[in-house]
Order: sequence, then C-alpha cells, then structure tokens
Amino acid sequence: MPVTTTEGNPARTREEDAIGTPPASPTLVPAERYYSPAFAALEGERMWPRVWQIACMVDHVAEPGDYFEYRCGAISVLIVRGDDGELRAFQNACRHRGNSLCVGSGSDLRELKCGYHGWTWDLAGTLKRVPNRKGFGALKLSDFPLLPARVETFEGMVFVNIDLDAMPLIEYLDEIPRDIAWCNIGDFRCYATLTVEVEANWKTIADGYSETYHVQTLHPELLRCVDDIHAPQQISIHAGKSDQPYGVPSPRFDGALSDEEVWDAYVYTQGALMGAAEGTPFPADERRPGQTVQDLIADRTRAFAASRGVDLDWADTDRITRLHQYNVFPNMTFLVNADHLTVMCSRPGPNPDRGELVMFLMSRMPPGAGHTKPTDVRMSAEAAEPGIVLTQDIRVLPGLQRGLHQPGLTHLVLSNEERRVINMHRNLERYLDLPESQRMSGG
Repeated sequence: MPVTTTEGNPARTREEDAIGTPPASPTLVPAERYYSPAFAALEGERMWPRVWQIACMVDHVAEPGDYFEYRCGAISVLIVRGDDGELRAFQNACRHRGNSLCVGSGSDLRELKCGYHGWTWDLAGTLKRVPNRKGFGALKLSDFPLLPARVETFEGMVFVNIDLDAMPLIEYLDEIPRDIAWCNIGDFRCYATLTVEVEANWKTIADGYSETYHVQTLHPELLRCVDDIHAPQQISIHAGKSDQPYGVPSPRFDGALSDEEVWDAYVYTQGALMGAAEGTPFPADERRPGQTVQDLIADRTRAFAASRGVDLDWADTDRITRLHQYNVFPNMTFLVNADHLTVMCSRPGPNPDRGELVMFLMSRMPPGAGHTKPTDVRMSAEAAEPGIVLTQDIRVLPGLQRGLHQPGLTHLVLSNEERRVINMHRNLERYLDLPESQRMSGG
C-alpha cells in the first residue's frame, strides 16, 4: 500500500508500477481513428465543440483591449478582455456572413469591426453599427450579438468551450486541482509558447505524452536517470496521472550504473531544470554523508531557484525530483514538480494526417514578479529542437502516422501501461456516441 506523507505528494513503495493489475488481454483500438476523414469529421461535430481546451494564458489577455484568437481545426474562438475588465469569449464569426473578426493576437482593441462589410460590435459582443442598415429592412441590432463561448481560467491558464451548457472547468479537471495544489502552480509564468507543425494526427501526438512504455527504447539517455517501471498511474473520468521518479536509474539496468553515470544522464537530458550546463561534473566534493544523487539534484535545483529569487526550501527531495504528469481529455498534459511546469497539448491540423504540438513553457517566479505577454513561436517539426527528449518524441511522429495507414494494421494493441491512452479513447467513444461495433475491444 502507498504511504502518504503530505496531501498531493505520496511517497510510493517500490511495488507500485506503471502497469498495475494486468488485464486478461490487450486492448484493441481501431487504427482508422487516426487517419479516417470521416472519423475526424465526427470529432469536429461531436467532440471538439463540447470539451474544455487550453487556449492561452491570462497574461495574453491581461489588459482591456487585449485579444487572442484560439483555433482548433475548424473552430475559431476569440478571447477578449473588455473595457470593464471582464474576460469574454466569442465564436470568431461576423453575424452578417461569417468573416473572422480578428486573427492572431494583439492589444488596444476598441471595438470588433468586420473587415469585410463593417458590421461592428463592442468588446462585450453587442452589435453597435451596420452600414447601410436600411437595405436589411427591420433589422434589430439586439438580435445579432456575437455568438458567445464559455471561458474560464485555472491558475493563470485560459480555457474555452463552445458548449454553453458544459460542466464548470473545475469539475471537468477531476482531481487535478486538489492533487496539484501543493505545487502552487499559479506562481509560474509562461514566458513562451512553441507551436510545432507535425505530420501526424492529434491523437498520435497526444499518445506520446500519455505513457512511459516508450522510454526504454526511444529515450535511452533518459532511461539512465528515471525510474520508468515504478511510475504508478491513476485514472479518473477526464483525467489520468503518472508519477515518475527522476535522478535514479531505471531498474532495467539492475544496479549496473554508477551515481556519476546517473548524474551525467540527468545533466544531459534535464540539466536546464537545475541550471546545469551540459558536461557539469558530478559534485562529489559537495556530497554529504548519506546523500543520494536525487538529494544532490534537489540541492542544485534549490540553489538555481534562489538565484532567480525563488524560495524552494519548502520542497523536499521527492517534490523536486518526482515528475507528476496529468493528462486531461482530449489533448492536454501538465508536467509538474516543485520547480518545473510545462503544459502541452495537441490540436488537429488541416487533415487527419496533420496536427500541432503546442508547448506552454513556464518558469516559477519570485513574489511580486511582474507580468509580461508570452512570446508565441511557430515552426516546423524539422526546425524544432526543444531539448533532446522532446525532439526525439517529435521526430518519431511522421513514421508512426505513416505506419497507421498500412492495410494490414487494423488495430493498435495496447498494454495496461498505456491506460491513459485507453482512457482517452474511452472518452472519445463516449463523446462520439460510437456504436458497439466501432468501439475498443479486449482489455
């Protein structure tokens, strides 16, 4: 049984692994879900307009007149900070003939004017002007407000939902707000977003950050400094969670690695998290009796935080070195520990074989730190190199997507270690209301 030390920070026993109770048989998922235009169209009709999606950060739309356009496939939502300070979201369509009112993001917006025929709304979505109004006959301005969308915030992040009857965001996130509270993620600030255009379906992208099964093969460098076996998982309704201890070698090495080799692997793959440049030597002279490699990493991380004015004295070694990964249906993950937060999501592209990986890059800030708008960067997969591990994840995606098209590959064969992927498909089936003949089997 797990031994709980502090709420939200369980100290795990070695017996808890990523697999849990093995199923009677593998779970079989129809492969066409990843490339079928008809399936993608069904997602666009029944799922994407009904789920909460992270759109931007509060810092993108902090001041009156700030706006941000969020796109997900055919969906375009315009998020606007009104003159009254209220944050609102609208479907990004002129009520005349549907032209998009704003593209991208910006500031100092005074009104929402369609660039095609000049219909104009205020920042609260009320129609104020229609040129040549006489030609429409009895047209009442109050009959044509902008179409609203739901918008809510969580710890500095802005979420939107087209469904006005959707459950509150805090309920949609299941146990995450309570489980993650110890980390005070509201103290993090997003300094940049990186959008990578990928030749893969949004689900192919999301699957890559929903399991640890691939670490032993795709990430050999990382395997030397993470316990990928004793990484317990929890599944709720819309969410799933995995805990991964860093600063220790995978048990697959059976104790063959020295502390120096574990340290070198951590520096090579994760060194930036403790401010360590590539090649930083093992600090044998700093090591106190009884200290583990994890303890040394925690000390360096606290010192790096202190250099930024951030106090991490409240965080023990486990809270600094254990990565908590939260998946949220359909397409998002939080990667978090005491001094690290990265939010990633995947989005559909122009066809089922194209998608986007979006990363919100964060840094914990000292008390009283100011707010600035994040820098938004877009690039191709070939140009993107966001660290060795994520680069490896990105490079494998096109081959995955091509393989899914092969005529003989009718189903994906999933392990219980991949149950966060399975949970995504379970939710997908529920939202799409698929008939039994099109659902997963086994497992």
